Amino acid sequence: MAFDLQPTLTGKLIELRPLKLSDFDELFRAASDPLIWEQHPENTRYKREVFQTYFDSGMESRGALVVIDRKTGKIIGSSRYCDLKPEESQIEVGYTFLERAYWGGEYNRELKRLMLDHAFQFVERVVFVVGDQNFRSQKALEKIGASFWKNAEWKSHDGSVRKTVLFQITRSSYAPRGSGAAVR
Repeated sequence: MAFDLQPTLTGKLIELRPLKLSDFDELFRAASDPLIWEQHPENTRYKREVFQTYFDSGMESRGALVVIDRKTGKIIGSSRYCDLKPEESQIEVGYTFLERAYWGGEYNRELKRLMLDHAFQFVERVVFVVGDQNFRSQKALEKIGASFWKNAEWKSHDGSVRKTVLFQITRSSYAPRGSGAAVR
C-alpha cells in the first residue's frame, strides 16, 4: 500500500483534509496573526505575499492538509507530509501552524497524533524540522514525545540558509494515546 500524503483524518476536535486552491482566503485569515510566526525562521509569513509562497508550495507538495475545527467548521491551520524517503522509511511532518486560540495543548496533540497514526502505517521514522530559535515549537514537539535528533540547515524561499534542529519519533518509540482517529 502506498503512502497517501493527503488523507482525510478525523479526530474528536479536528478534521484534516487535503488543501484546495479555494482554501487560500480562509487559511490566510488563520495565518495573518504576526505572533504565530514570531519565533519562526520565516517570521513575515503573516504577510499576504509571503503567505502566498507558503500556500503555493503546499499545493505543489501534494501533501498539505488544512486543519478544521469540527465544532465551528472553520479552518484553523495547516500541516503537511513532505520529503518522503522510502529507502530510509522516513517522512517529515512540517509547515504546521494553528491559530493562537488553539495553542497550548489538545488541538496540537490531536493534530500530531492523527498524522503520526497515519504515517506509522507506512514508515519507521517521522521527522520534524524546526528553527533553532523556535523554542515554542520545540517544546510542543517534546510534549508529544519527539526527541532531538540532529542539527541541520534549511533553505528558505528567498534563498537564505537558516539553522534548524531536527526532532524525530520512531514507530518503536511511539505510543498513541487513543486518538479515536478515523481515516476516510
